Amino acid sequence: MLLNDEFKKMKKEIIHAVVVLALLMSSLTNFLHAQNDSTTYKKKVLETTELELLMSYYEQDGDNAAVTGGIGTEELTNYTPTMVISIPLSDDDVLTVDAGLSAYTSASSSNVNPFSMSGASGSDDDDDDDDDDKNGKATNVPTGSPWVASSGASKKDILGNVSLDFAHYSDDRNSIWNVNAAFSKEYDYMSFGFGGGITRLFNERNTEINLKGQVYLDQWKRIYPTELHEYMKYGENFQNNGYFENVNVRDESGAVSASYNPFNFQPHQNKNRNSYSASLFFSQILTKRMQFAMFGDVVYQHGLLSTPFHRIYFTDKKNYYIGKPYAIPDYESRDNDVVFRLADDIERLPSSRWKFPVGMRFNYYISEVFKLRTYYRYYSDNWGLNGHTAKIEIPVSLGLSFDVMPIYRYYSQNQADYFAGFEEHVSTQKYYTSDYDLSSFYSHMIGIGFRYKDIFSKIKLWRVGFKQIDLRYNYYTRSTGLDAHIISLGAGFKLLPPQK
Repeated sequence: MLLNDEFKKMKKEIIHAVVVLALLMSSLTNFLHAQNDSTTYKKKVLETTELELLMSYYEQDGDNAAVTGGIGTEELTNYTPTMVISIPLSDDDVLTVDAGLSAYTSASSSNVNPFSMSGASGSDDDDDDDDDDKNGKATNVPTGSPWVASSGASKKDILGNVSLDFAHYSDDRNSIWNVNAAFSKEYDYMSFGFGGGITRLFNERNTEINLKGQVYLDQWKRIYPTELHEYMKYGENFQNNGYFENVNVRDESGAVSASYNPFNFQPHQNKNRNSYSASLFFSQILTKRMQFAMFGDVVYQHGLLSTPFHRIYFTDKKNYYIGKPYAIPDYESRDNDVVFRLADDIERLPSSRWKFPVGMRFNYYISEVFKLRTYYRYYSDNWGLNGHTAKIEIPVSLGLSFDVMPIYRYYSQNQADYFAGFEEHVSTQKYYTSDYDLSSFYSHMIGIGFRYKDIFSKIKLWRVGFKQIDLRYNYYTRSTGLDAHIISLGAGFKLLPPQK
């Protein structure tokens, strides 16, 4: 209920801010037009204010959660309501405001703190196993599992974001420059970005070149797995203090042990993550039916590039657990719901990364009914990861107003240099991750979209005219066992001029 109330409050505040901004910009637009009434008529870049409302729903599940070291549930749901409003400030200038929320519930993130009891006094203070027997009577023992979502605070979160883009068009509309700024925040991460770009059209607008740059200055709130947070706070004596006071830690045989000592773990000193990118885009209309485009990016990241709450388990270290010892032999099975293995360390990755994606598009107008859109992208970085993306979409026009858009996308990548699965790293390595997003895998996505266009805005309410509505569904599956469903809905509107 608290998350829902916060979500509604943030949504209300963002909508209110956007509406107020739209009214202010509309007043400014009218003022600018009034000042320019005596000038020669020039067709506006954007005739009137336009509004787009978007909503998407995403859900996934899998067995390779990075939070629990490469095994465990990846169940996640995410809702993202978004509002985009484009406002003509003058004949040549357009301001676009993009504001939205992302509310998620994540089983894997909840296991930053996987334990069913909050404190320090778990009352597991005897050394016999009566309270841990599968059919025992006592239940006052902290338990957890990589396969079960915890009820902790990290299970749910809301990300709020807003971005502004100002674009100016030359009188002949062949040159465009823009500047932008963006801000987003969630519980453990904050991002501020800014950038700009220039676009030039040549050859009767059959050729387009675009160059843009972007900077993101991000900052982590460094949250660590519960057992490592307590070790950081109390040192080697952490089992007698704080969260784990009076809680038994057990070795792989199930015996109570005081030997758990994650001495590899050191908290991160840096909390910043900065990203810098430059992009080049080239498009050429080859014939009345064919269009070709090429693009490339150079991205440099520096700072804390690993995720502070992703656990690592070493193959050369002994295993220690909290929970019911009878389940230890089945720890890696989904049947385990009562025991959790304590981390040896957290994910460690280099503090810098270069990324080099390049790609191309080819679109072909087959007929009034069928169109062909293709896309290919190659990705490479200095972490040893290489990926290929191929996509094809065949829009089908059923009359002037209705389109059906089937789509298929294939992706494959090799694993990054620093990846290994659950309990496959060794403690002498400098860098390590068990995040399966950096593993070797291939994936398929198949989907279909529907679009209805109201070309002449026949559907309207007062001075708001309906433009179009889009509904899309995509099913995603990858070779690691992760599956996802994505549903998105978008509706476009425009402000109609007052009737005379």
